[in-house]
Order: sequence, then C-alpha cells, then structure tokens
Amino acid sequence: MKVLVVGSGGREHALAWKLSLSEEVDRIFAAPGNAGMEGLAERVDIAAGQVDRLAEYAAANRIDLTVVGPEVPLVKGIADHFSSEGLRIFGFGASGSRLEGSKVWAKNFMKRNRIPTGDYMVFDSAEEASGYLASRTGPFVIKADGLAAGKGVIISHTVEDAKESVEQIMERREFGDAGKRVVIEEFLNGQEVSILAVFDGRDYRLFLPSQDHKRAYDGDSGPNTGGMGAYAPVPFFDDRLREQVIDEIIEPTFEGIVDEGLVEGAGVLYFGLIISEQGPRVLEYNCRFGDPETQAVLPLFEGDLFRVMFEATEGNLGSVKFSNSGKSASCVVLASGGYPVSYSKGYRITGIDLAEKEGCMVFHAGTAMDEGELVTSGGRVLGVTAVGETLHESLEIVYRGIEKISFRDAFSRSDIGKKALMGINESEKE
Repeated sequence: MKVLVVGSGGREHALAWKLSLSEEVDRIFAAPGNAGMEGLAERVDIAAGQVDRLAEYAAANRIDLTVVGPEVPLVKGIADHFSSEGLRIFGFGASGSRLEGSKVWAKNFMKRNRIPTGDYMVFDSAEEASGYLASRTGPFVIKADGLAAGKGVIISHTVEDAKESVEQIMERREFGDAGKRVVIEEFLNGQEVSILAVFDGRDYRLFLPSQDHKRAYDGDSGPNTGGMGAYAPVPFFDDRLREQVIDEIIEPTFEGIVDEGLVEGAGVLYFGLIISEQGPRVLEYNCRFGDPETQAVLPLFEGDLFRVMFEATEGNLGSVKFSNSGKSASCVVLASGGYPVSYSKGYRITGIDLAEKEGCMVFHAGTAMDEGELVTSGGRVLGVTAVGETLHESLEIVYRGIEKISFRDAFSRSDIGKKALMGINESEKE
C-alpha cells in the first residue's frame, strides 16, 4: 500500500513513523515533509494547502490512503475534494472541520448539544467587545474566531489587558483574518487534558489522554505557542473521570455531529478539556491530531495505525484492534530563541544521534538541509520523545537526550510534566 502524509511538522513526522511500522505499508510519501522524514518517506514538493495539486498527485501515483496532518487543508475542504475524485482520505470534510475553523461555530455547537463548556459572548467589533469588558472583572479568555496556528487564545487578568488583547486581535490583526470576530470566554481554573478520538462517522476509539504545555516558558509563563511539550497518559485522569468525560462530552459531541450531518468519512477529533471545579469542560475542538500530543500518544499506541485509518474510511472502525500501552511517554520541544514571536533560521543542528543513543525518538518539526547540513527552519525545531515504564523515567530519558542536542539560541521548557510528577509524589506520600 502507498500512503501520502500531508504536512511538514513534528506531528506529520510521527504519523509517518507510526504508519511505516505497518506490514501493509510499502511506500510513504510526504507533502512537503521535512528533513527528518528523508529515508522514511519520499518527499513531494507540494505545500499542504495546495489541495488541487495534492489530489492530482494522489491520483497519478495511485495513492491508497492520504492522511492529513494540519488543520488548514481540512478547513479548506481537502477531504471533500479527494472524496469527489474517488480518492481515499483520512480527515474530516470542511463541514466537520468548522469545529476547529471557527471558535464561534464550535461554541454554538456545544450550546446546541448541551456539551459543558465555559460561558461566552461573541463580538464582531472591538468597540462592542471593549464595552462588554468594561462591565466585568477578570480574568478573561480572549479567542480569535478563526485559525491562528494554536496561538489565537490570550488569557488576560485585568480589564485593561483584555482590551489590549481585543485590540491586538481585532484592530492590529496580529492573527490575520482569524481576528474578524472574537469570543470572550469565562476563565476556568483547572488542569487541561487532550483526548484524541478516531471517528468513522458512527463509531469512535480513544487514544490515551495527554497533557500539552502551551506557554513558552517554565511555570506556564510567556506567550501561547503551538505547544512546548506533552506527556501521556495523565495520572489524575482516572477511570471515574474518563467515564464522566465520555458520558457528558465525547458521546454527546459525536451524537451532535451525526444528528447535524457534519461529518462524512473519517478522521480524528481532538477534545481540549479543562478539569474544573465544576467538572470537565470543553475548551476547544480540533479536527486533527494535536501537535505535540501526537508525538507522546502514538508511541504508546499498540495497534496498526494504517489499518485503523483504512478501516475507519470504510466505516468499519470496530473491526480493528485498538489498544494502548501501559507505559508512559513524554515529548519536549526544542525551539528557536524568540519563538513564538520572531526568530532566526539556518542554524546548524548537532547531537540528534547522541540523543537517539540515550533512547529518544527525535521528531523533526522545523528542519531543513543546507549544503548537506541539518539546519533550523522554524520556530519549533525538534520534538524529543521517549517512552518509559513511568512518567518520571520517560522524562529523565528525554531531558538526557535534550542535553545532547545543540543549535544556536535553542531553548526548551525544563518543567514538562512537573505538575503531574508533583501530584504523583503527593499521592505516594498519602
């Protein structure tokens, strides 16, 4: 079988790696891929958003399954286009992808289907939004309506900061057209959890829960990023909480999707949750695998990912083995200095081989080859991942690996998984 992976980041590298383990997969193509995928996949010089060219390539090369990594082509309707051409694709159509493509639409969907989420208001102008804020007290969560590469959410603790966030989004348009509308949302305290679910239009299966770390710096400080690290599973997400989330959030979501006719075909729905004092609440949906959650979750998945995706596109997810390891995995992102605001590229990367000798898997996110040397080409450069018997062990391996890797101005968070480890230690004392 021939598989085409669409995208160029660490998530796509991890997907290609996991798909390559299937005995049914003979060749993998990556469009456009990155330097780390060379040797694993044949790179194709087509950008992820070039839907027509991707369909032409898949047809001409008789691709058996196309797997879409990033959200932009999904929101643009790549799955609809492929399906109309008789091409098999794993990814939701434009209708279902609105759950990520518009925060406003997603919040209204939750409200219609009585899915627990924070209270919210929607505004079409900065003036209206600022007027509303003036009558409230913080903290506030300000969200750009459209796609903003995971960075369009700003937590503001005061009214003045919130007004500045609205201006940043709606007036200065720092997230482009994503900022035409904003959602001002109730701030909820609690721990966040990410859950990835494969859905075939009728049935679903769950990967292990994970926890992402969005802020750039230690102690959850600094600006929001696309994600600085993740681990799985989540120690406090016990069986009782799992059943509550399934009953109150996951099943009502899929029932709503079916009732409203949102999804044809198969894909992954990402549930971004917060476990608040009032119970679990949905912060956001994504219409694809999370990044970097995928790099922590897939190493723990024990099934054949290709067969899962293929059967899901047939509406036959229930026929395949879907199981997860009892171990733990961690992923820590090595980023370019200045990310997520501004950063330089083209710096030489060394030590990946040494990190791999420590037991790490290194997924490339922003790398390129320059005159035979591996160099940086993005903000998030590498995702250093390891599996251990415990969360503590997996993190120890990762941070040993990170010490071996070097490029100019590299930085990473040193506290990925720290809250979970503290919770584990406290429970052990009890």
